[in-house]
Amino acid sequence: MIDRAKVEQILGKIRVGLMADGGNIDLVDIKEDVIYVKLKGACGTCPMATLTLKNWVEKNLKTEIPEVKEVVAV
Repeated sequence: MIDRAKVEQILGKIRVGLMADGGNIDLVDIKEDVIYVKLKGACGTCPMATLTLKNWVEKNLKTEIPEVKEVVAV
């Protein structure tokens, strides 16, 4: 089972970069090793949001928590 506190800690580091660009990210849920997040602010409407999610958010979470299968925006 993925530790919610660990996910929040990693998202806290990611959040700093997103906030610098006017965005943010919230943890919505964790189910069956899939992490569900909500991109907010500038990140919620950015055309590059999918790349940010997969290439930055998902990559960092998978590096720190190998059991993460996927990160999905809701």
